[in-house]
Amino acid sequence: MESPDGDTIDCVHIAHQPAFDHPILKNHTIIKTRPSYDPDWIKDENINMNASKSFTQLWHSNGKCPKGTIPIRRTKKEDMLRASSLKSYGRKNSVSRQSTIDSEFVDVTKDHEYAIATFNIWNPKVQRQDEFSLGQLWITRGSGSDLNTIEAGWQVYPGLYGDSSTRLFIFWTSDGYQRRKCYNLGCPGFIQTNNEIALGGTLSPTSQVDGSQYEMTILIWKDRKEGDWWMKFGETVVGYWPASLFTSLRESASRVEWGGEVVNLKSDGHHTTTDMGSGYFPQQGFGKASYIRNIQTVDESNTLRTPESLQTYNPENSCYDIVMGMNDNSGSQFFFGGPGLNPNCP
Repeated sequence: MESPDGDTIDCVHIAHQPAFDHPILKNHTIIKTRPSYDPDWIKDENINMNASKSFTQLWHSNGKCPKGTIPIRRTKKEDMLRASSLKSYGRKNSVSRQSTIDSEFVDVTKDHEYAIATFNIWNPKVQRQDEFSLGQLWITRGSGSDLNTIEAGWQVYPGLYGDSSTRLFIFWTSDGYQRRKCYNLGCPGFIQTNNEIALGGTLSPTSQVDGSQYEMTILIWKDRKEGDWWMKFGETVVGYWPASLFTSLRESASRVEWGGEVVNLKSDGHHTTTDMGSGYFPQQGFGKASYIRNIQTVDESNTLRTPESLQTYNPENSCYDIVMGMNDNSGSQFFFGGPGLNPNCP
């Protein structure tokens, strides 16, 4: 079906999705569409931040996929031509992840199996089609070529999607962003079990400066019985990453990170003008700056809690910055972002 944003969404039989092209998953069978354990996070209905406005994926306005199928955003010829090669299409640049991350993270001393956060959704300006801007959470373990990550959030990436819309995305790697890495359903890996959410699909509307704020919540957790990593978007279970995709993440995670990331190619000999978050510095606060709140992890008693000893990392605070905050009801939160190039950021 055609989406108002120009996407074409195909309803593909759940057993014929790209995941099963992976050699490891050739004999994988979807036994269930939900995990054996579905944790509940701390509810926050009493929080009043003038946020939590409703939003949708634009393709929903023209229909829905029937039971037994999943929605997949169709890859067009022009999508392939935008990539430098077919091999690189939909791949995340390892250098950008390691050098431009602006995140808040917590190191955990015990095995970690859950992470959750609420993001407000923006539509940042991106200078070049091969640069991107995003807000997400990372679940990681390992280092170097054995680094495993699971990532999810919102993103503006013209080089991948062909436009400047804000989109829901997932990403994973099992070899430190070298060869085994993938966005959305762009290669075999993630198994989708839901017929309502299109990974890579447009999120609309987005937050406005001094206006309505739109939020989404993402929960990623490990099914203790099967060992797979499941993802929930709002109240909807989307699907899972089979444990067999990973090396170090087969057991558990060792670190969780939340924050923003941009690619800074310095194409004109100076810092990019690509926005992080709303494009406003975090000191501008609610209504202007991008935020992540309701940050929770699970402790050794399998209870979701606000993590302690949060640390911030920001390589260029004159270009982008981060300010921590605390709200007794919503758990840890912080504001982040900035405009990139400015008089103090050459």
